[in-house]
Amino acid sequence: MEKYIEHTLLKQDATEQDLINLFEEAKKYNFLGVCINPCYVKLAKECLKNSDVKIVTVVGFPLGANKTDVKVYETKCAIEDGADEIDMVINVTRLKDKKYDFIVNEIKKIKEAAGSHILKVILETDLLTKEEIKKACELCIEAKADIVKTSTGFVKNGVGAKEEDVKLMYDTVSPYGLMVKASGGIRDRETAEKLIKAGASRLGTSSGVKIING
Repeated sequence: MEKYIEHTLLKQDATEQDLINLFEEAKKYNFLGVCINPCYVKLAKECLKNSDVKIVTVVGFPLGANKTDVKVYETKCAIEDGADEIDMVINVTRLKDKKYDFIVNEIKKIKEAAGSHILKVILETDLLTKEEIKKACELCIEAKADIVKTSTGFVKNGVGAKEEDVKLMYDTVSPYGLMVKASGGIRDRETAEKLIKAGASRLGTSSGVKIING
């Protein structure tokens, strides 16, 4: 289970000590990675040296409404600071307005900036219909992203990762070699196991220690 988990801390009021504690837990429990805000990537790089824990950071977070050039710049800065993987937020408004060329071109530009590093695309499934989720996945395939991700965890009253959404995403992207990251609302082992069974290869959660300890 530990190698599915990206140990996550994206809270606005997190302290530096909170981040250091997160990194220590990630090493102790042998988690796949940590997911943190961009300003802490350098700190993560220092704290996680000589470990196998991947450093994941977010771009255009949490609304996805930054200009594409800004998202590209964020990506380049994150890579320079030591990030291993990038989780970008899709522009939900453009998706709902069916401006599909915009979505594809933006993902392509960010993927180019990320180079050989894994790019995940956060769809924000709480705000989308099933048809929009499927279409967003198809656009990610076209743009050659690596992983599609359910949620930021920042939607007010949002559920986050749902089994049926993860399965829909997996069924859509897996034939093309993309994976699925489930995130948002994953607080216990039972939920984690259900999402893995539905097709998730990654779990973004702030409850990693609780999940591992049952």
